[in-house]
Amino acid sequence: MLLSADEGAPFEVLERDGPSSFFIVCDHAGRLIPRALGMLGLTDGDLARHIAWDIGAAGVARRLAAALGAHAVLQRYSRLVIDCNRPLSAPDSIAARSERTDVPGNRDVEAAAAQARAQAVFHPYHDEIRAALDRRAARGQPTVLIAVHSFTPVYLDVPRAWHAGVLYHRDARLAHTLLAALRAGGELVVGDNQPYTASAHTDYSIIEHGERRGFPYVELEIRQDLIADEQGQTAWAQRLARLLPAAAADLAASTTTPPG
Repeated sequence: MLLSADEGAPFEVLERDGPSSFFIVCDHAGRLIPRALGMLGLTDGDLARHIAWDIGAAGVARRLAAALGAHAVLQRYSRLVIDCNRPLSAPDSIAARSERTDVPGNRDVEAAAAQARAQAVFHPYHDEIRAALDRRAARGQPTVLIAVHSFTPVYLDVPRAWHAGVLYHRDARLAHTLLAALRAGGELVVGDNQPYTASAHTDYSIIEHGERRGFPYVELEIRQDLIADEQGQTAWAQRLARLLPAAAADLAASTTTPPG
C-alpha cells in the first residue's frame, strides 16, 4: 500500500452529517506527500506553492463549515500526488509539469503506480463524499454542493484581475445567483467561469457529486493573496456564510414559484 497506517486517512471530515443543506468539499486542501514517494524530486519551497495545493482554501472551508453547520470533506494530500479534481483519464491527473516547474517524481509514472495513488488517495476521498451524500439522500436532507478552491494572483507572468470566480459546467443555477450577489456591492471583481472554465475534462467533483446527482452546486475560486492568512480566510468565510443561504433561498424560490 502507498500510505502507511500511521499516515492517516487521505481526507478530513468536519461537521459530520451537519444539519445544513450545504455540503462543502475542498479538493486541494493539503500538501502532504506519502513517505513512499519522497518529495517527488521537489523542494520544500516548491511544495509550499500553488502547484502543490490551494493556499488558503482549507482555512475558508473550515470556517465556512463551522458557520453554516455544514458537512465538509477536505483532501489532505497534494494535488501532485494525484489531482482529486481531475478525472483519472485526464493528462494532468498526475502532473509531470505544473506551471513552469517539472515534477521529477511524476515523470513516466507506470500504470500500476498511478493506480496505487488512485487507490490510496483519489478513491477514498470521493468514496467518502459519495457515502455522505447517500446518507443525506436516505434521510431526505437537501444538498447544495460548494467546492472551495483558490487561484494565484499571477499566472505565467500574467496578472489576474479577479478577486474570485464562480465555476460551473452545464448547471449555472446557483453560480449565477451567487455571482450577482458577490458583484452587488461593486467592490469585487468576480469572474463568470473565470479564471478557469469548468468542464468534464478539467473538473471532477462538481460534475460527479453535483451535476450528476442534480444538486445545485458552485465551484468557488478565491484569489490566494486574499485568503493567505486567518484574517482573510475569516472575512471570506463570513461573506460566503452570509451570501450563500440567501442565494440558495433565491434559487429555491425561482424554481418553485409558478410564473405569473
